[in-house]
Amino acid sequence: MNSVRRATIEDCKLIVRLGKRSVTYAHRDSCPPEILKGYIEPNYNDRAITNDVSDKRNLYHIIENEGEPVGFSKMVLNQKQADIHQQPVAKLDRIYVLREYYGRKLGYELFTFNANLARENGQQGIWLDG
Repeated sequence: MNSVRRATIEDCKLIVRLGKRSVTYAHRDSCPPEILKGYIEPNYNDRAITNDVSDKRNLYHIIENEGEPVGFSKMVLNQKQADIHQQPVAKLDRIYVLREYYGRKLGYELFTFNANLARENGQQGIWLDG
């Protein structure tokens, strides 16, 4: 059984671990290793994630498969995007699932959770940061 829960400050080390693994795998073929490392080191460390999770504007969620944390997302409500004229809209800043769980529709479930959360918060749309 899968579940999605709001991340807390106690989850920061978990998000760092999930992030390092999932981001590295997801982008391993799309950029040189030194560029990937240059992104991961400043963005996926205890301090950076603690600061990010502590910011109340950031909505971090963890998806669990049979009680095991296997992915996470970060969404920010009311984030304008120059090419989107309909407002307000949410920015889905991060959404990752560990590769061992690919094919189980966990990413879809996490995305659906975020889309519903955006709707519940009056958002007219959602955009993925790229």
